[in-house]
Amino acid sequence: MRLGVIDCGTNTFHLLIASPGEGKAFVTHFRERNYVRLGEEGLFRIGQEPIRRGVECLKHFKEELDRQGVTAIKAFGTEALRRASNSDEFIRTVEAETGLKIQLISGREEARLIRLGVMQAVPIFEGKALIVDIGGGSVECIIVSQDEVFWAQSFPIGVQVLFSDFQKKDPISQGDQFAIQQHLERTLQPLQQALQAHKTPLLLGASGSFEVIESMLVEQKPNLLYSVISTSDYYRLHSKVLTSSLAQRLQMRGLPAERAELLPVAFTLVDYIIRLAGIHQIIPSAYSMKEGILKEMLLETRG
Repeated sequence: MRLGVIDCGTNTFHLLIASPGEGKAFVTHFRERNYVRLGEEGLFRIGQEPIRRGVECLKHFKEELDRQGVTAIKAFGTEALRRASNSDEFIRTVEAETGLKIQLISGREEARLIRLGVMQAVPIFEGKALIVDIGGGSVECIIVSQDEVFWAQSFPIGVQVLFSDFQKKDPISQGDQFAIQQHLERTLQPLQQALQAHKTPLLLGASGSFEVIESMLVEQKPNLLYSVISTSDYYRLHSKVLTSSLAQRLQMRGLPAERAELLPVAFTLVDYIIRLAGIHQIIPSAYSMKEGILKEMLLETRG
């Protein structure tokens, strides 16, 4: 039996096809990501060209699902589809043209599923950690121990939002960075308060921005599911990215071209969270929300 998970994010659409493995594990048969940039023209209304790209991507995903004989499929929409006034138009068009039914999930539910995914990938750790998933439309922050969730919240400060609202110059100016930092200080007050009660020197990073940090810094991964990066190593890269132009970033080793434009605002956000939480170590996780969804699907199939 093969299971399919589709994650319709603000920037990236993901497809994961897997089947039950031994114990709690799963066997991955297929993964694909497509940089749709659904929120390219703003998150309050999805533009016609992003809608077209999204529908074409999901047609392609459905063809792959059919080719592999997948019958149990779950498709989820996150921040861009939560916020857009015409998200119903997109969801109806997708169902009419592909048969896929996209389920919208709340930010809190997204955070819960991200934790389920991340905790399958990262090593056992002592004390508490801060899980951060940086998406295009939202950022999920979850404070956890190995066995417990202490606090979780979703914030509408994804990299597409920050880029559209604040970055005016390339390279990003100090003024643009300051404006982002001021906005983060206001928006992330609940996180700041939570961190006063929970010390979290470890950051578990999920999704695109942390994958980029990993690909630019880590030459060899002893473990396929995670790597370990010190904040001092991160800051060697941080200043290089924030002083570079888009043309220069496109030449950087390990940086996918589709991530280059939004990376300075992503790094401004990462820097703010590192300083706010007093992070000493970053562990990028290969798993995030879609693996959390898959875990629940596997539990359902096993009764």
